[in-house]
Amino acid sequence: MNVVFLVLVGTAFVFAAWHQWHWVPVPEEPSPMEALSSAMIASAGGAVELAIGLVGVMTLFLGLIKVAEAGGMLSILSRLIRPVMVRLFPDVPADHPAMGAMILNMAANALGLGNAATPFGIRAMQELEKLNPHPGTATNAMALFLAINTSSITLLPTGVIAIRAAAGSADPAGILPTTLSATIGSTVVALLAAKLYRHWAPVAGDPPAAVDQGRAPAVTAPGVEDAALTQTDAYPFWVSMVTLLGLFSLIPLAVTYGRVVSPWIIPGLMVAFLAFGAVRRVRVYEVLVDGAKEGFQVALRIIPYLVAILVAVGMLRASGAMDAIAGLLGPLTQRIGLPAEALPMALLRPLSGSGAYGVMAAIINDPAIGPDSYTGYLVSTLQGSTETTFYVLAVYFGAVQIRRIRHTLAAALTADVAGIACAILACHFLLQL
Repeated sequence: MNVVFLVLVGTAFVFAAWHQWHWVPVPEEPSPMEALSSAMIASAGGAVELAIGLVGVMTLFLGLIKVAEAGGMLSILSRLIRPVMVRLFPDVPADHPAMGAMILNMAANALGLGNAATPFGIRAMQELEKLNPHPGTATNAMALFLAINTSSITLLPTGVIAIRAAAGSADPAGILPTTLSATIGSTVVALLAAKLYRHWAPVAGDPPAAVDQGRAPAVTAPGVEDAALTQTDAYPFWVSMVTLLGLFSLIPLAVTYGRVVSPWIIPGLMVAFLAFGAVRRVRVYEVLVDGAKEGFQVALRIIPYLVAILVAVGMLRASGAMDAIAGLLGPLTQRIGLPAEALPMALLRPLSGSGAYGVMAAIINDPAIGPDSYTGYLVSTLQGSTETTFYVLAVYFGAVQIRRIRHTLAAALTADVAGIACAILACHFLLQL
């Protein structure tokens, strides 16, 4: 992250300095350097506001995770999806709570829960850190998990559907098949990239065999006292297959009934967690409150990381560097199905979630474009099928004090590029606009 941060800040400063040098004063218009300074201050304040805004969500969902953990739900989930997870994460014990937490995070992202998925991801990172033989350095499992997280398969991009409906779209949920197709493609690429790039970023001190196989040296997970979380007996293979087939069967249902189902997801999720805990004789209120206390601590811990990365991104936008890159690449991307109007959205999405939302809203509300044009569908698909990569890295790695990210960013950005390419292909072939 050190190199990434320096590149973002340095690029922004050089562009702003060049514009300042050639700037002609205009009444009541700030100079490029003044705009850069304002962006730095605003981004720093926005980062703190964002972290504070996450406190409530993290408090609630970390409490629900604690209820699920106490009742053994994480163990059940990890045992159900074990045939897939043990192959994806061979360096994580099959019965470790990290498995269940990662599954919850992926499921929340698939359902388009946004910030509600963050507490699950943070819990997964905390559990993965317990297996880390090199504190402060990302493990292969962490890198793969975040690569999947930034590209995860999305069934219900609920936020984007709501914005399209507000913009007057005749079919707000029309992006469901394109988003699903794009995220399947980007997730496959994320898996391949993370597996490939790990060989180029070995961890000093690990034996060659561990690096080659993607495994860290064997470490016994400390602090796992709940018997429900330490069971090693897997469910029969047919049970896992039936579960996976059941999950895949939800895809056509999500495409068909996504608008009807989406308002029920978060309330239903809370009721399901609490009901599960009650059935398993967990004192749900006390356990939820105990787990919720972590929300405040995590929010405070990630503030410095958010401030650093969001200030750098804000400087890059205010300096004019993003506009310059879009102007340079626009004529080229137009030929491959990425209109010049949509290019800023594609460039901004990995850097700033709120900025990308603003660009998307501006495009689909433009009378000359509209939400149901090819460009309107494309930017909506991009918003629903890619993640704010730098935000995810800052929050998740910041929560466990990871400073050396190894190949994580390269794998995540590769998945972002694949997501853009798959979104273009999906909109071109599925929509026929």
